[in-house]
Amino acid sequence: MQTKKKMKTVSLDAMIDKHVGKIGTSARDTFEHELKLDLLGNAIKEARLHHNLTQEQLGQLVGVQKAQISKLENNFTNARFDTVIKVFNALHAKVNFNVQLPKRKLKIA
Repeated sequence: MQTKKKMKTVSLDAMIDKHVGKIGTSARDTFEHELKLDLLGNAIKEARLHHNLTQEQLGQLVGVQKAQISKLENNFTNARFDTVIKVFNALHAKVNFNVQLPKRKLKIA
């Protein structure tokens, strides 16, 4: 008779804590920052595809080269804020930014 092994379920947060680091650690902050940039790049790509535009066509609307659009969609690390806003404006996309400030006080040297 064969016995079935029970699979243990674990939350995504627990997996990230274990393999990336707990909230507030440098590794976790870096992970979350990169994830947000990746999501933003994906949002640009989805909006572009929704409008049936090529990267070159979107670049023409924004006034940048196709390569810049490709970088925004795939490697968001060196994007200029004004370029990102221009892209979303060209796509008629509503953009919301959420800024959260830490509860700790700043120390002035």
